[in-house]
Amino acid sequence: MSLRQIDFTKVLSDDQVYDHMMDSYEQLGRDWIVHQWNWMTNTYSAFKDHYKYLIIISLVEKTLQFYDQMNIKYTFDQFYSKPNLQIEKFSISELCEKLQLPKETVRRKVLELEKLGVLKRQKKQIIIDRSVFPQVKPERQLKLTSKYIYLVSQILNKDKIYSKNLDAKLIEYTMKRNFSICWRWFYRMQIPMVIGYHEMFEDVATFHIWGTVAMNQAFNYKRNLNGTNVYNLTPDYMTFNKGLIEEGGPSTGVSAMSISDMTNIPRATVIRKCKYLVSNGYLKLNDKKQYVMTGFNISRILPYQKKVFRNKAKFLRKVLNLLTIS
Repeated sequence: MSLRQIDFTKVLSDDQVYDHMMDSYEQLGRDWIVHQWNWMTNTYSAFKDHYKYLIIISLVEKTLQFYDQMNIKYTFDQFYSKPNLQIEKFSISELCEKLQLPKETVRRKVLELEKLGVLKRQKKQIIIDRSVFPQVKPERQLKLTSKYIYLVSQILNKDKIYSKNLDAKLIEYTMKRNFSICWRWFYRMQIPMVIGYHEMFEDVATFHIWGTVAMNQAFNYKRNLNGTNVYNLTPDYMTFNKGLIEEGGPSTGVSAMSISDMTNIPRATVIRKCKYLVSNGYLKLNDKKQYVMTGFNISRILPYQKKVFRNKAKFLRKVLNLLTIS
């Protein structure tokens, strides 16, 4: 049997993906915002509590890390073939360090998950009971992620640094076939991102609400540019975001009621969080009493997003290279 050799001239680097992604951001920005907003909404929907879900996926990511270290691979169907998932032992201190949360918060959330029957201790085993909470299988998220990877691959094809022609269905199929490793990569991108925004906005719900305003503004911006050559107007990351904030929606914002309907976060909570965002300069009210982003986001959010996108580039590079050798 002949050994297969890897052509390293076709292997991408993190910097290649990051640079081309940022230079062509207008073609990717709105889809990325939608991708992240859907993930955040599903994160909240599972328990009506972002932090409980973050604890669960942190434990799952640790277990996926163990699988990877032991060279154990599961497809999507294999991973979700049973209602229970046995996870590695964990400590409250370990979760606190990973999620950058106070010990009393993590301990309380873990106890609440145990009361819900999500986390169970059976003799020496620790079990996640998937049957207790909804939206366990990330079917829709896989499709959104595959679509986004496809869009990135098109840009890399056009720039002649990636030679394999892909479609979203092939990407989804490959990720499902290599699910345990691909979803570990995915969580290693998402968990630090949320933790960083938690620190910036003081809690995850506030970030989720801010992100809803950002998504609404991104859609309005693209709609307002219809009929113009947007690829020449707003090609890169900084230009796109400056246009989004300065031109993309001051007259067309989103109300607290609409934010609540979109996220399922209670309206009273949305109003309270929006007051925080307004008082700290992230949002303002337009003439219609709708929330829109302010110029403060350019100096405050964009530098952190660039760090987030470094992690995103790493995730994309791994999946695209996997697709190259598959």
